[in-house]
Amino acid sequence: MSEQRLNRISVNIYGQTYNMVGTESPSHMRHVANTVDEQMRGIRSASPSLDIAKLAVLTAVNAVNDSMNYKQRIEELEAQLKKLKDDVND
Repeated sequence: MSEQRLNRISVNIYGQTYNMVGTESPSHMRHVANTVDEQMRGIRSASPSLDIAKLAVLTAVNAVNDSMNYKQRIEELEAQLKKLKDDVND
C-alpha cells in the first residue's frame, strides 16, 4: 500500500494565518482557503455586527449546507442515469 505525500502550506483566512496539511495539491488547498476567506468576508459585509466565532460558524453552516445540496443532486443524477441505463437495456 503506497502512502500519499502530505503537502504543507501556510494560508491566510480572514486575517489569520493557518498551516494546512493534506494530500491535496497546494493549489487546491489555497483555493479552499481563498474560498473560505471570500465567504467569511461576504457574510461579514451582510452582517457587520457578527463576532468572529459566529462568523466562522455561519460560514461552516453554509459550507455544509452546500455540500449536502450537492450530494443530494448527485444522488438524483445517479438515479436518473441508472433509470436511463435500465431503459436502454430493456
